[in-house]
Amino acid sequence: MPFRIKCVPLHENNTIPTRMNIETLISQAAAEAVKVLYGMEATEKMVQLQKTRSEFEGNLTLVVFPFVKAARKSPEQTAQEIGQYLVEHCSAVDKYNVVKGFLNLSVGQGAWLQLLQAIDQDNNFGKKSATDASPLVMIEYSSPNTNKPLHLGHVRNNLLGWSLAQIMEANGNRVVKTNIVNDRGIHICKSMLAWLKWGNGETPQSSGKKGDHLIGDYYVAFDKHYREEVKQLVAQGMDEEKAKQEAPLIKEAHEMLVKWEQNDPEVRALWEKMNDWVYAGFDETYKKMGVGFDKIYYESQTYLKGKAKVEEGLAKGLFERHDDGSVWADLTGEGLDQKLLLRSDGTSVYMTQDIGTAEMRFQDYPIDKMIYVVGNEQNYHFQVLSILLDRLGFKWGKELVHFSYGMVELPNGKMKSREGTVVDADDLMQLMVDDAYKTSMELGKFDDMTEEERREIARIVGMGALKYFILKVDARKNMLFNPEESIDFNGNTGPFIQYTYARICSILRKFRGEREEVRGEREEVRGEREEVRGERIVSAQETDLSPLTPHPSPLKTDPSPLTPKEIELIQKMNEFGAAVEQAGKDYSPSGIANYCYELTKVFNQFYHDYSILNEPDAAKRAVRLVLARNVAKIIKSAMALLGIEVPERM
Repeated sequence: MPFRIKCVPLHENNTIPTRMNIETLISQAAAEAVKVLYGMEATEKMVQLQKTRSEFEGNLTLVVFPFVKAARKSPEQTAQEIGQYLVEHCSAVDKYNVVKGFLNLSVGQGAWLQLLQAIDQDNNFGKKSATDASPLVMIEYSSPNTNKPLHLGHVRNNLLGWSLAQIMEANGNRVVKTNIVNDRGIHICKSMLAWLKWGNGETPQSSGKKGDHLIGDYYVAFDKHYREEVKQLVAQGMDEEKAKQEAPLIKEAHEMLVKWEQNDPEVRALWEKMNDWVYAGFDETYKKMGVGFDKIYYESQTYLKGKAKVEEGLAKGLFERHDDGSVWADLTGEGLDQKLLLRSDGTSVYMTQDIGTAEMRFQDYPIDKMIYVVGNEQNYHFQVLSILLDRLGFKWGKELVHFSYGMVELPNGKMKSREGTVVDADDLMQLMVDDAYKTSMELGKFDDMTEEERREIARIVGMGALKYFILKVDARKNMLFNPEESIDFNGNTGPFIQYTYARICSILRKFRGEREEVRGEREEVRGEREEVRGERIVSAQETDLSPLTPHPSPLKTDPSPLTPKEIELIQKMNEFGAAVEQAGKDYSPSGIANYCYELTKVFNQFYHDYSILNEPDAAKRAVRLVLARNVAKIIKSAMALLGIEVPERM
């Protein structure tokens, strides 16, 4: 059984709602006050509640200016009348003060304790559950090429996509996570050709390399030899642009692409073999990263669908064919230009492939909303795609969401995959785990742990540091990723939040151990459960023994007054649902990350000033244990929305 906190109920039927929102209760009471006092029907938008500024007394502030005209009184007098009404009619409001046109409201002790208990009883606090009637949101992310391994840019993409999927689910949507693999085209042929020329039959097994790394090496090798050929042609007097087109290697690669398009059996067999190597490597990387997909699409399967859909649109007069046989979409009416959909030789472009992928997805799922997680260099592409899909009759086309994010760089500059200077995702993740292990050892956080425990915690902390550092930044901005700054147990970092969670678990474990010891002594003496000093003892069998649900502590029916920092902590916990909702509206994992950090700071400030286990007053200690347990619960829940694990020991 959870802790039980008895206080003055907020509802007439004396029941505690599973989800309590003090702001909603006060907002409704304020609207009622305005109607009773001034005969005004106040809309939800007019009733503006905000957190009271720290320099004023109170918890929530109501802006009364929207009601002044109806009241026909000064802002101060209007605030006084509304404040008095709320004190008399809203059990959540204890007292008030007025600062000009702002009504500062102090929430009563009973309301805060009721809220704390409601949070404690709700295992899904802050989140909404989906039903069969909930909107179906499809989210596309990752979109790798099969000619190279995943790199730092892909890391940001995958982490954003996965987190966004969790946030949309937490807002009551059904979510389908999808990936579109770029498995065809000239870039893939470059790797294939290089392997044929210089591979000598090398395989992932013979080389000991992951398949995606092996193929990436040959992509780099192609570019190295190709550059040398271009250089030689330029030295012979050829124009550089022409040399890039006439170099023997690029011509061979184009010939291979044509053979692939014509289903040449040898080329197709090589393509399938090398792609299988890459997919095995991708799967290993995705697993380490902690991301996955419900459905994977492949451009080799979607591009023909796209061509057929464009031809269908052409027949309906939605597009036009030029004299050279190419097909275009005229977007000048939308303030844009003309967009090529099919080349004169009938081959497709990326836009065509995206149309084909949309067609397949719509056949597979009744999508209500489509979200593409793609870098901001593709903003125009998705602006055009939205218009084209709407023309072609996709109900979600006009409102598709391009979750546009900025580039990520390292302190030493940009990445260039052709030159082999990319920051490999596997190498980066291993570096983070190794750094977490080293830092934890230096700080003495691994004392009294087995080596297996150390390695597992280093993995959790290292990956948490990587994910949090990337996700805390507004996705729309370019960012500089500094591995050294991310592995820090202080400040706005993943390890700081993880350590706070582990600290709370330690407190709860110690409390549980003490309760078991005391209970054992009492039962040994008495031989049965009994009432001690009027406080009920609950048997161990009634309690979940997880660190987050320790044995309940007896509470007095009239607990001591909450301190301002305890109230601040309850108020901050109560903001979790609003943070989740706003993150869903804004498509913003950074909103969740920032909330986690703020909650963690408030708890640490509280813990610095007040003892929990050493508090002599049983009622105060019990309330603080409930506070600590629910802070940990919310941290774990919020960090999970970012795809971050939290260890119970650090």
